[in-house]
Amino acid sequence: MTACVFASSSSRIDKRFAAAAAELGTLFACSGINVIYGGGGIGLMGVLADAVMERGGTITGVIPSFMNDEGWGHPRVREMIVTDDMGERKKNMFARADAVVALPGGIGTLEELTEAITLKQLGLFRGPVIMLNTLNFYDSLIYLLEKMIEGNFMRNEHKGMWNVAWTPEEVIDLLSNDKGWIDDPRKIARI
Repeated sequence: MTACVFASSSSRIDKRFAAAAAELGTLFACSGINVIYGGGGIGLMGVLADAVMERGGTITGVIPSFMNDEGWGHPRVREMIVTDDMGERKKNMFARADAVVALPGGIGTLEELTEAITLKQLGLFRGPVIMLNTLNFYDSLIYLLEKMIEGNFMRNEHKGMWNVAWTPEEVIDLLSNDKGWIDDPRKIARI
């Protein structure tokens, strides 16, 4: 299995977020789960990558050329795919992934997570989409998603498109026990 991980590149955040990212990276490596991520060398991206590599796991970075030119890539990630732009980066990551895991992050992480949910709604991505809700980071987004369902902007069945984990261990459990969502998501994509 390959998990696509979206996460913050900020190094100025609460250290408890970094501890969860490191624990998740260790669990991925110990569970034999390959990781594909945005290629960054700092913030939660860097912490995750370091933990995967320290435990002998497999990690692939995917970074747009302008970020690579700025030196933002992780210097120790051996497999680094350089893309022309951000859109190609995401397309490459989704194509290689069996699952998506979103750690806390900024607007880029939010955009990547919501694209994963959108692709799943349209049947273009079939794997699990998991939010690691460290320190209740994603509570407001979860509330917003529930309001979308309550207001009939999405169907009640759409709740099954994502899962929420509060610990790195729960992420691994959700990945291991995923039963899929629905056979034909397009049947309910139209409201």
